[in-house]
Amino acid sequence: MARPVTLFTGQWADLAIEDMARKTAEFGYDGIELACWGDHFEVDKALAEDDYCSRKRDLLESHDLQCQAISAHLVGQAVLDPIDQRHQSIIPDYVWGDGDPAGVNQRAAEELKNTARAAQKFGVDVVNGFTGSSIWHLNYSFPPVPDEMIDAGFDLLAERFNPILDVFGECGVKFALEVHPTEIAFDIYSAERALDALDNREEFGFNFDPSHLHWQGVDPVDFIRAFPNRIYHVHVKDAIVTLNGKTGILASHLNFGDARRGWDFRSPGRGGVNFEEIVRALNEIDYQGPLSIEWEDSGMDRDFGAREACEFTRKVDFPSPPKGAGAFDSAFEN
Repeated sequence: MARPVTLFTGQWADLAIEDMARKTAEFGYDGIELACWGDHFEVDKALAEDDYCSRKRDLLESHDLQCQAISAHLVGQAVLDPIDQRHQSIIPDYVWGDGDPAGVNQRAAEELKNTARAAQKFGVDVVNGFTGSSIWHLNYSFPPVPDEMIDAGFDLLAERFNPILDVFGECGVKFALEVHPTEIAFDIYSAERALDALDNREEFGFNFDPSHLHWQGVDPVDFIRAFPNRIYHVHVKDAIVTLNGKTGILASHLNFGDARRGWDFRSPGRGGVNFEEIVRALNEIDYQGPLSIEWEDSGMDRDFGAREACEFTRKVDFPSPPKGAGAFDSAFEN
């Protein structure tokens, strides 16, 4: 049976959820991954209003859309990050409060706990998101970075996320970190270290997104094979490396969409990610969850791109052979 193809609404939060649900169905998707910003999924209302989750479900069902995950990337970023003015624009006013950094970190952690409670009430068992990182700025080791400074970053992950994950466990919900630059885990080795810091507790796994690995030079297939039991959700997103002798892989402080960047995101199938091999690896680990398109392409109309991405993903996905089936040439065996 084909995996459901869903659309993540994070890049569409300027639209009301009624419009977004209608569009998602018109584009041909099986379901939707609701962002916890805009009015797509409001954690505070989900907990405060008895009928909020049922009304949201009724809306989605009226468009024949399933929902297996919600996403709290923005508030999650504020849990470990050193807080500055950038964060005010991505988190709710009640989380920002007076902007005092320690208070923002604390309120963001509480909001992530509440997101687990809201997910349970809504009937989904995966919350995708970010963690932020207190040590991302130390990624280039000059001035020389003592090991204990990196150790402290992973210690802080354990200190702040274990209480969050306690609530996730109580709610029967998993937190799926999107391994991504600026997070505590951004490649295979940092993901391994994050799991170790959290004692490999089951509530913590990954939202696999190959685009963030591809431009770094990390093989996304190797990531899947490194964490076969920790892929709790999958994003379908593409990226392209455009190094030409002038561009740099660190992107030169140039924003997405600028042709001078050394890499950028692309609509699925139009970049450098090998989705054929990714599907084969997902089949190897028996991943049966959604293939959720996180559509980002600064050079393409998003309605066109979302529809094309749905068609592409359906075409590239294929099932494993039935369990116990022989190899393709087994018919020739005596």
